[in-house]
Amino acid sequence: MRSLTRTGGPALLWRVAIAAALLCAIGLLPWLSRTDPALTVLKARAAERTPTPEVLASIRAELGLDEGPLHLLGQWTDGLLHGDAGRSWISGEAVLPSVVQSLGVSLLLMSVALVVAVVTAGAVCARTLWLGPRRRLAGRHHSGGGAAVLAALPEFLIASVLATVVGVHLGLLPALGWYGPQWMVLPAVSLGLPAGALLGRLLDDLLPGAFAEPWARAAAARGIPSGRIAWQALRRCVPGLLPNLGLFLVGLTGGAVAVEQIFDIPGLGRSTLQAAVAQDLPVLQAGALALVLLAAVAGGLFRLAARLTSGPALRDGALPTLHSPAPPAPSRLPFLYGGVLLGIILLSLTRDPLALDTAARLQAPSWAHPFGTDALGRDVLARVGHGALHTLALALGISAFALVAGVLLGLLPRFSGPLLDTLNALPPTLAGLLVTGVAGSGAATPAIAVAAVAWVPLSAHTAALLLQERATLHLAATRSLGAGRRHRLRRHLLPAVLPPVTRHALLRLPGVALALAALGFLGLGAQPPSPEWGLLLAESQPYAERAPWALLAPAAALALLGALAVTAAGGVPVPRWLRRRRRPDRALTAGDVRPPERELSTAGAAAR
Repeated sequence: MRSLTRTGGPALLWRVAIAAALLCAIGLLPWLSRTDPALTVLKARAAERTPTPEVLASIRAELGLDEGPLHLLGQWTDGLLHGDAGRSWISGEAVLPSVVQSLGVSLLLMSVALVVAVVTAGAVCARTLWLGPRRRLAGRHHSGGGAAVLAALPEFLIASVLATVVGVHLGLLPALGWYGPQWMVLPAVSLGLPAGALLGRLLDDLLPGAFAEPWARAAAARGIPSGRIAWQALRRCVPGLLPNLGLFLVGLTGGAVAVEQIFDIPGLGRSTLQAAVAQDLPVLQAGALALVLLAAVAGGLFRLAARLTSGPALRDGALPTLHSPAPPAPSRLPFLYGGVLLGIILLSLTRDPLALDTAARLQAPSWAHPFGTDALGRDVLARVGHGALHTLALALGISAFALVAGVLLGLLPRFSGPLLDTLNALPPTLAGLLVTGVAGSGAATPAIAVAAVAWVPLSAHTAALLLQERATLHLAATRSLGAGRRHRLRRHLLPAVLPPVTRHALLRLPGVALALAALGFLGLGAQPPSPEWGLLLAESQPYAERAPWALLAPAAALALLGALAVTAAGGVPVPRWLRRRRRPDRALTAGDVRPPERELSTAGAAAR
């Protein structure tokens, strides 16, 4: 296929233009934020110094702010071409060595976290790998709610618990600093567990289709060892997830700000965010450029790996489809989890989430306060329930937008590929700062910032599945019978892509809710005393030892949302308007061509 091997000049120019636009936006951030950069630099250098006009004028002259942002941007670009990224506005030190050192720390942490994620993903789909070769999968099997809890828990919450319990109370591992291999264990586990749980769920979604293919049935009938069949099924499914794995790598590097702050790790994400808050423009631009380059390299390598691991079948159009297993098995778990979450919301409606009672600070759970009280004596149940109304509604809306945008842009990989590589390099916090600089701080700021990056993994997933589905045998047969592009898209490609991508969007729903609340906590959206779930988690962290219930209640609600999303995702079928229909009273047409494995499945069911 020419589209797999041709890398034209327009795609490279499009990629360079997007990266340049991002760097220009970052370069204009101090002026877009409608604040005086000299005043921000003075506060970062010496907060106690009085900002007199003379002092501010001297800072402007020192930094060249009077010449305007475009001059500074051109000066920075010219220096970068000569290997000089400038000097920090705050410390006065050279930027490039510190950014390279921070990048090395982040890459090392990312590598160890990736190992943890791979091990976690293997544990999540272990049961499917055990049952699949033995033909014991009933319907669409999923591994349960344990992965849902891990995928829903935020990294900074896992980091706080591990640092407090393992590092402080038990003293098994160091919980602060970055001085050797022992110091990277807890941060890597904090980052790798939720990422591995999500990757495991995505892999677990594809494995039943691989075990339903004719080669797997023939291998089982010939007595091939189950372990070898499971290994081949993994090789069959992994190429569809490799682009998302590249996104995870960049996300681990640029989005691990909270974990790096908790464990005091001098990583690239933390230094870039600190530079953005302090408006240290040279450090911010160099850090953002490093993230963009990392995203481009990782995305390109993993896309190449996906094509190489698929082999000649991808080039020659000789793949079977992965998306014709048995229909999803019905489950009552979504109703159970949804009922519990709805019950919490209903019980909280009669309580005031803002009522203060200083005499009842940090009280344990009781009949009067089933979830206890927080540091100001407010009822935790009321705050969790009232926060769910706003957080969930906004998260659902953003997830729906991300799904539609991800699928539409995934259909245009040449256009969306460079775009998603660049946007994936932005942590949501940095995206929130950029949105705040343009639109100002407000209730809509977190929603715009999260929506701007939430579609990226869904678009990568869509493009990877389409790449494999376009190389299937049944689609080649349909094309040879004269079916047009619109027919192939509606009757073959979208039915294969929409269910797994929709399940992926549901898996990311808790993460969207948490990203919204985290941006509000940073002052970019809703402010205290708003009962946002992320605010509740952040406010309760200092009292985790004295009042663990104040921290566990919002964490349990978030885990419950994750379990609900995962179990509901397991039952996403092909929409009726996309299902292929056969009419026995007319001649066979291109729309009636069915995948060979579906014919075998039907024949096998009839024989049984």
